[in-house]
Amino acid sequence: MVKVSIIGSTGIIGKNVAFTLAREDTVDEIVMFSRPKSLDKAKGETYDMYDALAARDIDCRLTPSSDFNDLAGSAIVLIAAGTPRKKGMKRLDLAIPNANIVSFYSEKIAEYSPDSIILVATNPVDVMTTIALKASGFKKSKVIGVGNHLDSLRLKNYFSRQIDINSSEVHTRVIGEHGDHMVPLLSSTTIGGIPLKYFVEYVDLDITGLVERLRRAGNTIISKKGATEYGPAFAISNLMSTILTDSHRVLTVSSYLDAEIERVEDVSLGVPAVITKRGVAMIVPIHMNDIEKKEFLKAADTVRDATKEVLTHLEL
Repeated sequence: MVKVSIIGSTGIIGKNVAFTLAREDTVDEIVMFSRPKSLDKAKGETYDMYDALAARDIDCRLTPSSDFNDLAGSAIVLIAAGTPRKKGMKRLDLAIPNANIVSFYSEKIAEYSPDSIILVATNPVDVMTTIALKASGFKKSKVIGVGNHLDSLRLKNYFSRQIDINSSEVHTRVIGEHGDHMVPLLSSTTIGGIPLKYFVEYVDLDITGLVERLRRAGNTIISKKGATEYGPAFAISNLMSTILTDSHRVLTVSSYLDAEIERVEDVSLGVPAVITKRGVAMIVPIHMNDIEKKEFLKAADTVRDATKEVLTHLEL
């Protein structure tokens, strides 16, 4: 019996993750956790999803709840609750208000589902990953932020569409902050097994334009439709399925660093990691050129400073 819980299940990200994960048929039960005043909405979401899942003969139990006891036995608890980013806002603008929410729920998860993995989707996700780690008291391997997984998928998609090549042939990764200080690892990107630096000699590829588009991606979508939903939902459900199926895939997630990469420590950042049913099994070493290394260290300083400010506010 595989069970996961989603805190913030009536929000745009939470409900889309629930529906996407249910369709993948890797879980037996999804607890749609919400505040008591939103419980009716959570019930409505489950009724609607059941109708859709029936068309695919998918039998996943959806449990609307505002009772923390229902978190017990979850393999993963996703924290997707928080104030969403609005047009023109940076992710770090949400740090203080969302830290209070993430801290509260992390403590409850530790109390009611101590054997679970905490997956953090609330922005700014790198800062919130550390908040969840400190508030829960969990081992760092069991607290994972969605981090740059979505950014990596976006960059993969951009390369694929510009070159008109199947996305499976593109291998690229984005590390650092899930925000302005993200670091595309162009030096290790390959297309069809060919390093990018050689590939661009034969193809008209606007690398600078692609990277700039990547940095603006979230705000671009928010400015046009009010929120991001499908991309984050599929990235999160993909990460959850990777954990549940013990796939041992290397994904770029936000993880608390203890000098594993460039001696960076005391901060959560997006880094490639082996993901298993136990959480982060190993942080994978990264080769960076001098420019990427400088940008990564700058990201570490930026996120660390923001995290310290939030931790001081919460007195953690």
